[in-house]
Amino acid sequence: MSEFLESLEPVGFDALYGLELLEVTAEVGRAQVKVGPEHLQPFGLVHGGVYAAISESIASICTAVAVVPDGKVASGISSQTSFLRPITEGTIHARAVRKHAGRTTWVWEVELTDDHGRLCVLTRMTMAVRDLPGSA
Repeated sequence: MSEFLESLEPVGFDALYGLELLEVTAEVGRAQVKVGPEHLQPFGLVHGGVYAAISESIASICTAVAVVPDGKVASGISSQTSFLRPITEGTIHARAVRKHAGRTTWVWEVELTDDHGRLCVLTRMTMAVRDLPGSA
């Protein structure tokens, strides 16, 4: 995990769907995904799972930046998403803002907008902060 935090290059599933990290801090995160046919559901709209993946990843990564140096790990435990407007092309722009940083939970609000700056999806992510396995 620490190697990832040093490079901040998406790996695994995040790399598969094209997550690009633009800003990662313990207070704010920004990322984007360029929409392609692989992101769309049968009716031509970006699949809801893409938005969920972006939201959980940016909240997890931003939380990890703060807690991994203390021997902790961040993991999503709750996600609530409201789909307000569809995206069919262009780029999904994500901005995560930390709303709470507690000892065992962090809460983030993630706004996902289209290329015109319109709010399309709003997600609230709750992250668990736990000891890294083997560090207790």
